[in-house]
Amino acid sequence: EVNLVESGGASVQTGGSLRLSCVGSGYTYNKIPLRAFCFGWFRQAPGKVREAVATIDSRGDTELADSVKGRFTISRDNEEDHKNSVYLQMNNLKFEDSAVYYCAIDLHYDCDATSMRARPNGSYTWGQGTTVTVSS
Repeated sequence: EVNLVESGGASVQTGGSLRLSCVGSGYTYNKIPLRAFCFGWFRQAPGKVREAVATIDSRGDTELADSVKGRFTISRDNEEDHKNSVYLQMNNLKFEDSAVYYCAIDLHYDCDATSMRARPNGSYTWGQGTTVTVSS
């Protein structure tokens, strides 16, 4: 079983920065190292549907939503076979970035960043979410 734990959400002013962290740990049933899989950050604001923010695959290829390009970056640290960390650096935050941010891992072996970004409601393993509030 693979578990995800997010942290880093907070209340900030517009123009500020935050770094979200997600620690993925555990084993798949066939013990494939977590670095073989894709991670993503998704967000959902009140009354809105969940949307993909950023995804990263095993090759380090990344995808970003158009609304965050130039402001957000995603990165990962494959520190151990059964423990990977994924980060979302968010700069120049805007009011519309306010949402609950969820980390997810796609445990399909043939995943890629583009496909994961295109499927915000895919069959992923999800974290519990961390809240980002941006105010003026």
